[in-house]
Amino acid sequence: MIKARAARKRQSFLFKRYNFVMQILTEIHRAGGINTQGKTVHRTAVRAVILRGPELLMVYSSNVGDYKFPGGGVDVGESHQQALARELLEECGASLLSVDGELGAIIEYNFAKEKEYDVFKMTSYYYFCQIGAEFGSQKLDEYEKDLGFQPLWINIDEAILLNRALLETDEIPQWLRREIFILEHIKRSM
Repeated sequence: MIKARAARKRQSFLFKRYNFVMQILTEIHRAGGINTQGKTVHRTAVRAVILRGPELLMVYSSNVGDYKFPGGGVDVGESHQQALARELLEECGASLLSVDGELGAIIEYNFAKEKEYDVFKMTSYYYFCQIGAEFGSQKLDEYEKDLGFQPLWINIDEAILLNRALLETDEIPQWLRREIFILEHIKRSM
């Protein structure tokens, strides 16, 4: 226990001091034929993994029926911890108490929307977090309101099952395969 705590402190120090790169768990191509070596638009995102026994705090879309981890893009000048705190407050109305460790990162590729670029590359960093017990009001963006985002505690097996069922539908959220991968990765580690 003491060795594990010391290792986490050292890992946290290395990340802050040397911009330590988190382990890449997988790469996902959202479409075929993407030139990953072309001119690239980069986006960095953070995602919170909050466990309560066999349950996870996830953001449920009442309009689509999927479950995603709370999180989003890191703003310019913002640390990963600051972005996690902001996103948890916006999407869940929750206060970040601590970032307890790194789970890993996923890189996703898609065609860029901007004409001057070939590829959109997003790296999502997943962190184990602790939050306060109370939920306040959400501060959702318009598209999040349109999707009916709401924070819910859900059993990990149920989240996997429901997200996997959506793979068979016509309109799957772009993040669905990423979130299924992480859910199954966490499940294997339990």
